[in-house]
Amino acid sequence: MSANENYTISTYTDGFPLYELKERDTDSSFVVCPQRGGILTSCRLHGQELLYLDRDTFLNPQANIRGGNPILFPIAGQLVNGEYEWNGQVYPMKNHGVARTAEWEVVETGSSDSAFITLSLRSNAETLAAYPFEFELVFTYRLKDGVLSLEQQYRNLSAEPMPMVAGFHPYFATESKNLTYDTDATRMLDYNDKQEKPFDGYLKLEGMVESAALLNADKPEIVFPLAQGRSVRLSYSEQFRYVVLWSVEGKPFVCVEPWTALNEALNHKKELLMVAPGDTLELALNFALEA
Repeated sequence: MSANENYTISTYTDGFPLYELKERDTDSSFVVCPQRGGILTSCRLHGQELLYLDRDTFLNPQANIRGGNPILFPIAGQLVNGEYEWNGQVYPMKNHGVARTAEWEVVETGSSDSAFITLSLRSNAETLAAYPFEFELVFTYRLKDGVLSLEQQYRNLSAEPMPMVAGFHPYFATESKNLTYDTDATRMLDYNDKQEKPFDGYLKLEGMVESAALLNADKPEIVFPLAQGRSVRLSYSEQFRYVVLWSVEGKPFVCVEPWTALNEALNHKKELLMVAPGDTLELALNFALEA
């Protein structure tokens, strides 16, 4: 089988233009919607769909998408009163930042030794009103050997250092909200009572309204059960210091979210990633399914 026969790329419209990339050998595929925040709406590895998607929120351009893998930049989570101060000026910013609601541009696709699509997002008048930095994000989704990688570039096009948080908000399709996570984290911050607590690997999200953040992991990966005796392995760059766990009662998903900093980072100005003028920060996130 030639590489071109193993990898295919197709486009179709379902409310918005979508790109579907497939790897035949591993029965794997993924779908991306550039127009809706460059979001990954489907990730099917070794014949099993990993992600949950609420189609109503996806098809409504005014709604925040509940599902898939939203891109969080330049914050993850919330800000105090939905605003922050920088260099003496106050800026409003919605939860999770400006990238997840923006329209991304398709830069390139390829299907030689992998199936990939590269998207970009540049700062514009709308982003500058909330985040006064010129930037370009270049993200490549790449499927190879049954693993989906998200290669990220955060470019600072401004004349001063650019403060940022990187994060993702993947919704994993599972009926169980009470899971055991394979991680070396031993502490968590429970946002329901804002208390730091011991973490032994098991978390009962059922009945929890707010999220919990795993605080002190050294190993940049986390593994958790999904369905059919399989487990998801998320691995990521070491800058993703936290994993946030969250769900909604009555909905068949659990969110397992790698973040580089927690809520309100632009308010207290701690743990921000600082990208020097003209520099590019490169990060990675990988999705794998294991027996």
